[in-house]
Amino acid sequence: MPPPVRTPRSAWVAAALRALAAGGPDAVRVESLAQAIGVTKGGFYGHFADRNELLAEMLDTWERRSTDEVLERVEREGGDPMTKARRAGVLTFADDLREIDLAVRDWARRDGAVAARLRRVDNRRMDYLRAQFGTFCTDEDELEARCLIAFAVAVGSHFIAADHGGRSRADVMQSVVELLRA
Repeated sequence: MPPPVRTPRSAWVAAALRALAAGGPDAVRVESLAQAIGVTKGGFYGHFADRNELLAEMLDTWERRSTDEVLERVEREGGDPMTKARRAGVLTFADDLREIDLAVRDWARRDGAVAARLRRVDNRRMDYLRAQFGTFCTDEDELEARCLIAFAVAVGSHFIAADHGGRSRADVMQSVVELLRA
């Protein structure tokens, strides 16, 4: 008789990230995850010592997907600095990652270790923007302002429900890109 098939560790992490995005860290519960995956919770302990280990793995996965994998893809696909910066923002805040990112930001407000992780990730993102914008903007103060504006738009534009006076959101975002490039 073949050994039973174990639910992969990655399935637990993926389910946990979905739970985090939907309900924050309190929604990441072993029993709920097992139910979502369609297995018993006993399999969880074959992969993780406890919930804290899962939470750490979730943050590792989020960090890798939203920085390393994004930046590797951007560099592989190439382009001019503004194209790279824009692509990095689009990939970083694509629907699946954006919801996780927002949940991590909310979690960081209440957990110092998560806040430190978020700071590290955001610093890597800002460093990448500085490297790209620095190719055409030499004033350090202006460079920092451009990077902050670009980052704030990438993170915060999803929260803004305003109309744009007959302009589409895409048109306004293109204007933002042009302003940052100028």
